[in-house]
Amino acid sequence: MEEVKKISETEAIQMLHQYNDDLLPKEFGIIGKTWTILLLIIFLTGIYCYTNQLREGLAITGMRDFVFWGIYISNFVFFVAISLVGSLMTAVLYLMNISWRAPLTRIAEIIAVAAIIFAGLIIIVDMGRPDRVVNMFLHGRIQSPIIWDVMVVSTYMTLSILLLYFPLLPGISFCRDRLTDIPNWQRRMYTILSLGWNNSPEQYRIVKRAVTILSVMIIPVALCIHTVTSWLFASTYRPGWDSTNFGAYFVSGAFLVGCGGVAAGMYLLRRFYSSYEKYLTDDHFDKVGKLLVLLAVVYAYFSINEYLIPAYKMKGEEGHHLTELFTGYYAPMFWSVQFFGMILPIAILLFKKGRKPLPMFVMAVLVIVCAWFKRYLIVIPSMSFMPLQELPEEWKHYTPTFPEWAITCGSLAGALLIITFFVRFFPIISVWEIAEERGIPSGTIFKHLNKNNEK
Repeated sequence: MEEVKKISETEAIQMLHQYNDDLLPKEFGIIGKTWTILLLIIFLTGIYCYTNQLREGLAITGMRDFVFWGIYISNFVFFVAISLVGSLMTAVLYLMNISWRAPLTRIAEIIAVAAIIFAGLIIIVDMGRPDRVVNMFLHGRIQSPIIWDVMVVSTYMTLSILLLYFPLLPGISFCRDRLTDIPNWQRRMYTILSLGWNNSPEQYRIVKRAVTILSVMIIPVALCIHTVTSWLFASTYRPGWDSTNFGAYFVSGAFLVGCGGVAAGMYLLRRFYSSYEKYLTDDHFDKVGKLLVLLAVVYAYFSINEYLIPAYKMKGEEGHHLTELFTGYYAPMFWSVQFFGMILPIAILLFKKGRKPLPMFVMAVLVIVCAWFKRYLIVIPSMSFMPLQELPEEWKHYTPTFPEWAITCGSLAGALLIITFFVRFFPIISVWEIAEERGIPSGTIFKHLNKNNEK
């Protein structure tokens, strides 16, 4: 770890003033408002199509008796995957005492919270009768993997929200005390959410202790959530899912797409908030790029293992499934996903120039997009390979309808809206964690911030 130079109290107070000015939330400009309106339009379109689905049932989708999982489940697996970044960037790096994580943790946490919220919602969308959700809690059977998923998703959501909220308390109090030209409702929101925070040393000690406990708790839960999700597939009689490798395969892929999400978020924040360049530096992109390469290599290993052994045997429907993926109908999508979502990022990010902000952003977007289509390939092709006889051919295939695409895009837009509104109203980079990372003594932080409150 790099040695932090000693800072005088005067320098420290000047730096804290600068951090407050740079990192407090700011009003959106034209681009930010346009982005928000666009997301709202997509989200409301999805809501409208979902109301039609509630009235007419799942008949408006492409799902039928034999193809009963579609892009809703693909989207669910994608959301669960990207949500694991909260445990990676916050818990793992925090417990390892990696100092450069400070500007990245809150980006990872809000991505995790937004994703896991919509993971839960998209499952309700997939149910033809959402009013029966309560039955899973009242009459669920512990033998069912779906109940396992309900338990780990709800637990992980709770821990992720707490892991976001506790370290955010000082930031909310900064907004309460330092933002002046804001509406009364916004000030009341900060006052309520800050829970009477007054920047005392004892409060910071409690927050740090809580973060340590939550970090220890969330890692096994994070591994469980994606392992259990993989069991939903592996315990189902479908070609392509009969695998004992699915747990590690899903977890490694989840860490990869989550890290890609953080890299994309870093670039966008730095691009549209010039003051963030001092905190999201080229060095941060370089380190995240190396982490992305490591995760991509691990995922490549499990991907090869996932396909190599079944391809060696090529038995029955498994062989038919692999033929469709390798050389058949799904081959263009399959090989594009492998190349653009795994091979190309490894090749580019191995070099230092490839880990600069813009190339990193391009590679991160490729990883995210290909990760969604990879989940599509995990779910959809397996639905088509059942030993069905004397049935119309169209019954064996699935094509998403417009309402399905609209609802899916609406859910993605909804997750992005949560992140967008968070950036608008709360500090996306933690002032006090940045101060500690850069060597400002805790006593100076408390003293300076308490003076601000007195003013």
